[in-house]
Amino acid sequence: MRRLRLASLAILIAWATSSTSGGAEPCVSGPQIGQRPGPYSFLVATGPERGQPTCYVCETADKPAVLVFARSVSEPLAVLMRACDEAVAARPKDAMRGWLTVLGEKTIDLDGLAKWSTTAGLKSVPVGVFDDPVGPPSYKLADDADVTVIVFEKRKVTANFAFRKGELDDAAVRLVADQLSRLGAKR
Repeated sequence: MRRLRLASLAILIAWATSSTSGGAEPCVSGPQIGQRPGPYSFLVATGPERGQPTCYVCETADKPAVLVFARSVSEPLAVLMRACDEAVAARPKDAMRGWLTVLGEKTIDLDGLAKWSTTAGLKSVPVGVFDDPVGPPSYKLADDADVTVIVFEKRKVTANFAFRKGELDDAAVRLVADQLSRLGAKR
């Protein structure tokens, strides 16, 4: 009898989840929890490294970090990046890293991205462009992920968020910001 109740409960939860999310499976993109983010270089549009290919994953070492991949720039992305910027700025200098990588050199040029960054109010988080719209091959970014957020420390992913076009909203930004507030905490 107990198994029947548990099975019924599982079916009810699955039905409720599919009916509230429109039946779409969650978007899965990039390295998952426990995996190691691989090195990659991208062309930086802001900050002292502007115009230079840089690998922030290599420079981050064991520090906490947030890496955002985006296929387009938008106001919801600006809100997310401001939350990332605030999380980085709230720490002592160089205690945490964060950056945005826009995918595809034809998506936006360096000057346009730098202007977008300024308009978005970003001060602590550099932005840049990766030339291939698919992203770094080792990251296996989902084709339908408009934004992928990878949170890591000690060279291991601790959280991963992926959003299809239109899914990045205030609630999603709060989820990411909450995860960023936990980075570096004693476990």
